[in-house]
Amino acid sequence: MSPWLEAVVRAVAVLAAFLSLPLLIGQTEHKVMAHMQGRLGPMYAGGFHGWAQLVADGVKFVQKEDIVPARADRWVFRLAPAVALIPYLVALSVIPLSPTVVAAKVDASVLLVLAVIGVGIIGTLMAGWASANKYSLLGGMRAAAQLVSYELPMVLSVASVALAAGTLSVVGIAEAWSPWWLLWQAPGAFVFLVAALAELQRPPFDMPVADSEIVFGPYTEYSGLRFAFFLLAEYAGIVVMSLLFAVLFLGGWAGPLEPWLGWVWTLLKGFAVAVLMIWLRVSWPRMREDQLQRLAWVWLVPIALLQLALTAVGVVMTA
Repeated sequence: MSPWLEAVVRAVAVLAAFLSLPLLIGQTEHKVMAHMQGRLGPMYAGGFHGWAQLVADGVKFVQKEDIVPARADRWVFRLAPAVALIPYLVALSVIPLSPTVVAAKVDASVLLVLAVIGVGIIGTLMAGWASANKYSLLGGMRAAAQLVSYELPMVLSVASVALAAGTLSVVGIAEAWSPWWLLWQAPGAFVFLVAALAELQRPPFDMPVADSEIVFGPYTEYSGLRFAFFLLAEYAGIVVMSLLFAVLFLGGWAGPLEPWLGWVWTLLKGFAVAVLMIWLRVSWPRMREDQLQRLAWVWLVPIALLQLALTAVGVVMTA
């Protein structure tokens, strides 16, 4: 296969996964929340277990008018959904499902993933600033505060597993993983999971979009497909964070019949983490802003630093 044809095939495969996996997570969220909260509506659309719920949602968004506020910064307002969505496409392209099933092989891929995930929050800031709405601006500022608070513990937790593996390659970290990391790196895994929820603005960290306080935060003025793109970005973020967690902390493709079914194990582990994120949304109430900051700086950052120091000691002692 020629290099150009191979690049096209890899790009198409990533795009197909990017368009299908977030929809699968969205459908799963509908069903999990329906069962846990006794919601009847999502279980009826289309008949069998409400299989057509996402189709109905898609038709609803397409039919809605695309409105731009009169005083909005029109170009920034229209560009914000794409800025929020595209970074997750880039991140997905370097997350491996197995040593051979990866779209783009990058030496320091874990740094690339962390960098592009941080870019995604700029779309939320753009939406909040450009909407010319005080609630949107307040939501954007809340999102910025969360980014500053939770980016550091996430980076520190990833630095711990990278130090343990001795590489900045996501593939290399997964290949260096061993089952006893489930205990050794458990505090870092906990920090990463909490920080990921906050980065995605998922409950209980959904203060930037708290509908009971600031309508819907940065997305208040959005409608139609642009609003749908923000929702798609959220589900794409869940896919990226879940797969990254599975590869870094759960061994990725490690499992029975690994040479043949490795990519299946990665997907199953990522799906389990995504279901956990959905479960936490249903189970926990929204936190206050002061509680959010206290959790990050008083608990997560010290735990992540302690985990990093513990990892350094372990690496030195086993060298």
